[in-house]
Amino acid sequence: MEDSLQLEVHDLEVQVLTGIYSEETHLPQPLRISLTVDLECPARFAPDTPLGASKNYLDLKHAATTALPAGVHFTLIEGVADHICETLFLQDARVRRVQVKIVKLAIAEDGEAIGITLVRHRR
Repeated sequence: MEDSLQLEVHDLEVQVLTGIYSEETHLPQPLRISLTVDLECPARFAPDTPLGASKNYLDLKHAATTALPAGVHFTLIEGVADHICETLFLQDARVRRVQVKIVKLAIAEDGEAIGITLVRHRR
């Protein structure tokens, strides 16, 4: 069995231009984005292991926030998720798998979570 390391950043609220309906195409929508990233795992993490042996959580946050291109309209939230995956794969060759969950907050009526989960593996 192979060891694994998953980094997680959950429940980021991000304003993104996305949607197919006319009321969605001109203003950013609030999305709740959660990421789980599988990294190659070293054999051991000693007390003095440097950050370079893992990955900075802020890199994940950046991929889901400031790395999203300003002014670009994503027709589907699947496109937002794909952009986040590609950003993380390009950032670090140790990233093996990325899971992105996106919830469209603007369409929830009773607090339900309506959205998608996309999983991409490094090829």
